Amino acid sequence: MNTFGNIFRLTSFGESHGAAIGGVIDGVPAGIAISEEAIQQELSRRRPGQSALTTARKEADHVELLSGIFEGKTTGTPIGFIVRNADQHSSDYDNMRDVFRPSHADYTYYNKYGLRDHRGGGRSSARETIARVVAGAIARQCLEQVGISIHAWTQQVGDIVCTKTWHELDLTQVDANAVRCPDAEAAARMERLILDVKADGDTIGGVIAGVIQGCPVGLGEPVFGKLHAMLGSAMLSINAVKGFEYGDGFAGATLRGSQHNDLFQSAVAAAPTQALTVTNHSGGIQGGISNGMPITFRVAFKPVATLLHEQPSIDINGKATTLTPRGRHDPCVLPRAVPIVEAMAAITMLDAYLLHQTTHLL
Repeated sequence: MNTFGNIFRLTSFGESHGAAIGGVIDGVPAGIAISEEAIQQELSRRRPGQSALTTARKEADHVELLSGIFEGKTTGTPIGFIVRNADQHSSDYDNMRDVFRPSHADYTYYNKYGLRDHRGGGRSSARETIARVVAGAIARQCLEQVGISIHAWTQQVGDIVCTKTWHELDLTQVDANAVRCPDAEAAARMERLILDVKADGDTIGGVIAGVIQGCPVGLGEPVFGKLHAMLGSAMLSINAVKGFEYGDGFAGATLRGSQHNDLFQSAVAAAPTQALTVTNHSGGIQGGISNGMPITFRVAFKPVATLLHEQPSIDINGKATTLTPRGRHDPCVLPRAVPIVEAMAAITMLDAYLLHQTTHLL
C-alpha cells in the first residue's frame, strides 16, 4: 500500500537514510503548466533545519523531475521524481539496532516483516512525506486551473489555541512566523512553548486546521467514496496523526438538530443551481458530497515519540533495557506538517475532481 489515489495516484518510495525519496504520479491531465519553482517552494516549507523549532538535520530537498513534464507542461504520462538524501547521520541510530523505541513503528514493523531499518525509522520515517509534498504541489497547480484553493495553519500547540476562525485570519500570513500560525500573538506563545519543551528534551503535539475554498458542488462519491472519508484517509495516513474531523466535528455532538442544521439561502446569481447555506456546521460536505461551501477540517498530531532522555524499553528478544536516543528530531511536528496537510488535501481534491468528471462523460 505505497500508492494513494484513484485517478490521480501517487506511488512513493525510499527510506529516511537511503539514497533518495521519490515517487511516480499517474493521472495528471496533459497540458497543465507546472512550475518547478512552486514545487521547490513547498519542499522548502517542509524541509528540516528551517528554524530553531525543527530538527537540525540539513537537507536542501532539491527535487529532480525525471519524466512526464516537457517544456513546462504535463504530457499526460507518469511524472517521476526523486529527492536525494544528503545529511544522514546513520551512526546516531546504532544503539537502537536491537531496541524498540516506545510509541514508534519499530515494534510493529519488526513483528510484521521480521526485520526493520533502524536508521531513522526507515520507511516509517516522516521523511517519506517528501513525495506527498511534491505530488501535492503538482495537484495544487492543477486545482488552481479550476479555482480551488487550499490553506492550512497551526491552530493549536499543546494547550495554546488560536481561537480565531479562518474568516478572521489573514491566511496569506501563515508563513510569516516559524510556527505557521497566522495569529501573531498566539504564534509567539506557541513558539515559546515549543522552545521550552525542546529545552527539556521533550516533545509536544497539537492541531492543524484547514480550509478548502472554491470547491464546486458534487465532489465525492456516494456510500463508500464519501469526500470526507477520502480526506480522512489522506490525513490519517500522515505520520503522527491521531485524529481528523470536518465541519463542527466532535463539537457537533453536543448540539441539537435545530442548532446544527445548515439552512439554505438563495442561489448564487453567477451559479443559479448552487445554493449556499447560512451556516456551515457541515463543513462543506453533506451526504459525502461537496455542497459548494468552504470545506473546513482539523487534524490532530501526537507529540513526537523520540525524547532526548532515557526511557525504559525492550530489545528484539523481549528483554528489558534502557533506551538513550541520539539523533536530530523535531520537538513539535506542527510547523513542518502544515505543507504536508495541504499536500494531502490537494491530492485528495484533485482525485475527487477527476473522479467527478467521469460521471459527466455523456
